[in-house]
Amino acid sequence: MDRRWKQLGTLLVNYSTTVQPGDRVMIAMSEIETYPLAHAVYEAAIKAGAYPQVQFLSESLRDVVLRYGSDDQLRWVPEIEAHGMEWADVYFGLRGGSNLYEHAGVSSERLALNQVAQGKVSTLRWQKTRWCLVRVPNAAFAQQAETNLETITDMFFDACLLDWEAESSKWQQQAAKLHQGDQVRIVGKDTDLRFSVEGRKWLVFDGKINMPDGEIYTAPVNDTLNGQIYFEFPGVLGGQLMHDIRLRWQDGVLVEASSSTNQAFLRQVVQADAGASRLGEFAFGLNPYVNRFCKDILIDEKIGGTIHIALGRAYPECGGTNQSSIHWDIVKDLRTAGTVYLDGQTVFQDGRLLV
Repeated sequence: MDRRWKQLGTLLVNYSTTVQPGDRVMIAMSEIETYPLAHAVYEAAIKAGAYPQVQFLSESLRDVVLRYGSDDQLRWVPEIEAHGMEWADVYFGLRGGSNLYEHAGVSSERLALNQVAQGKVSTLRWQKTRWCLVRVPNAAFAQQAETNLETITDMFFDACLLDWEAESSKWQQQAAKLHQGDQVRIVGKDTDLRFSVEGRKWLVFDGKINMPDGEIYTAPVNDTLNGQIYFEFPGVLGGQLMHDIRLRWQDGVLVEASSSTNQAFLRQVVQADAGASRLGEFAFGLNPYVNRFCKDILIDEKIGGTIHIALGRAYPECGGTNQSSIHWDIVKDLRTAGTVYLDGQTVFQDGRLLV
């Protein structure tokens, strides 16, 4: 086995989640190619004195429910997965790539119904456990990233095996400077979006809940949302690609949601519940080694030089109050053009955080 899997497993157990003796650890491996990392995490958890369990998931199994399940089955929250969130002190989601077109032909209504059920499981994970999600590269992932497996695997390990203590210290200092402002304005291609972050905190994702990681984030005050935003990259959710997404708010109310592909699904998602059309997050992507769009949000939201917003559930540690069964991040590329202002001062331009 590549020695880097063992390095990463040790990092996830000892740094990301600080597994302690006696902890109950759920390792959810999605797709068979995640086994080397599942093995590494299991070994590190045993050495830490914990009690790990392994669960297997696959997008192709989910496809069976999407195609043949009744409405009740689509709405069903998988009970063992939900119980696992209650049982576990620590949860690792090791998510291998899958065919992005696995669910081709499934209606947007069926996808949206099941996405809400999946979201309820992830809400329990967020509420009940110390957790870390990892997108594990495999052949399917390399294909959707439009490269070869060796290239994407090297990018993955380079982006994961950082000096996290040093990076975290630097990002914490930048977050403290951002905290001095209140009014955010994003300007770019077909974009001019404004909102307040008054009373909210800027916090850092530094390898504790995602791997690879690297972002500074906060929660917008939704009633202050005004303007529109366009996304150069497609939004990805439930195996669906939504190209050319445009969103527009007026005094906190979403008044336009369009895309050039899968628009019906987009509109189903933003109508999933009362909080789905509002913002839970605004963030800067900072990882210097994540440098290509992979059509996978766990990786793409970390691309150095990008920003992203999340529709739906807010992080309460930022002071966010929006609640929803979804938390959907969509990435905007500002590496070649675009500016973010804070109280009228430029803080991010052409892919660089300037504070």
